[in-house]
Amino acid sequence: MIFLEDYDSISGETLELEIIEKNPGNDKEIPFYWYNILLKETKEVIGQISLRIGKNYHSYYNGNIGYFIDEKYRGHNYAFTAAQMLFSLSLAHKQDELILTCDEDNLPSYKTIKKLGGILLETIQPPKDYFGYYEGIPKHHIFALKIQ
Repeated sequence: MIFLEDYDSISGETLELEIIEKNPGNDKEIPFYWYNILLKETKEVIGQISLRIGKNYHSYYNGNIGYFIDEKYRGHNYAFTAAQMLFSLSLAHKQDELILTCDEDNLPSYKTIKKLGGILLETIQPPKDYFGYYEGIPKHHIFALKIQ
């Protein structure tokens, strides 16, 4: 896979995404871009977000977008905004449908994915051969999201 240089920094109205790593993946993990999420005004890092390019068995449970917002910045729709900022990169890789996932008990992520337009496909227990499996892993909500 060829990583795109034009997306090392993505600027929005309130947030900026700055590349941390471009990872080619391996036999289980698909290639991904990993970014710091910064408040545009102060340049303070408030979390991270990744976009995984492609699909495979493991990405169905892991999803194409993963994010984390530091606790003191939660509740401001930053994950929603940052995820939307990755849509143009996804489309640049000719990926117009994403799989988004969250733990069954993660209501904030569930709401974020629904707000993004995710359609719930199923709630499922990740299998033991999923690379992210661990004893006690919660069920995952699996969503499909069509982007334009």
